[in-house]
Amino acid sequence: MRTAFIEELIRLAAENPRIFLIVGDLGFSVVEPFAKAFPERFLNAGVAEQNMTGVAAGLASEGWQVFTYSIANFPTLRCYEQIRNDVCYHNLPVTIVAVGAGLSYGNLGYSHHAVQDLAVFRPLPNLTLLSPADPGETRSCLQYLSANPGPAYLRIGKAGEPVLHPDMPLSREPIRVLGDGDAATAIVATGAILQQALEAGRAAVVEGLSVAVYSLPWVSPLGATDLAVLWCHQRVVTVEEHVGAGGIGELIAARRPGTVEVHSLHAQEHLAGQVGSQTCLWGQHGIDAAGIRRALRV
Repeated sequence: MRTAFIEELIRLAAENPRIFLIVGDLGFSVVEPFAKAFPERFLNAGVAEQNMTGVAAGLASEGWQVFTYSIANFPTLRCYEQIRNDVCYHNLPVTIVAVGAGLSYGNLGYSHHAVQDLAVFRPLPNLTLLSPADPGETRSCLQYLSANPGPAYLRIGKAGEPVLHPDMPLSREPIRVLGDGDAATAIVATGAILQQALEAGRAAVVEGLSVAVYSLPWVSPLGATDLAVLWCHQRVVTVEEHVGAGGIGELIAARRPGTVEVHSLHAQEHLAGQVGSQTCLWGQHGIDAAGIRRALRV
């Protein structure tokens, strides 16, 4: 997804002369094409994410549309106060881009996992929170952000994620990518874990279960009717690379009508000390295709 991000940002920057990119001394082999194309609109702020966010807010107050970019937890939790006070409070056009969302950097351990970010960003004022599942959704999110500048958080995967469904404009409604609205059960996933949800959904259909699979790239804000497409199903199973508190499972459960059952699959807090590949950690947390299929059988 990070390749799709930089390619789309370069394309949009050629059309929008106000786009500015700031990185926190990383992204090498990814961000160089942008720096080469727009050297006057690129800044390496160094290993100083709080300062990076303050600089972004300052530039935005002067008319720039700024994107900050770093590994998942660093441009988010490390500078939460600056995002809250400098960006959101002043309603400035700054997008915080977190690469390696969820458990993408699993081998680097808990310090590099981003599994509380939805919970801490959802309450912030004026903030749009987007969590694409594949390169196409990443491009759609950037197109929306360029056309609608404001405080935003974009959480993307690391690299190599497959294309999961055809490109389409970003919508606040969940995007159905498998099955139909008459299915008894809906699986709703946000982020790259959608690939596991699709694998589980296809296997369930082969087994004779009635299942539809949805992607939820638009996480916040959501209105009363934005999730209405899900209420045609009797049961909704949510899947996310995020702890249960403050994630999409809680979000959807809080909005469901009484006739719909919601079951949440999410990262387990007691496994915080686990280290391994993203695929390995998906299995340990029970959010891989096998874990989802077990939940469908309950």
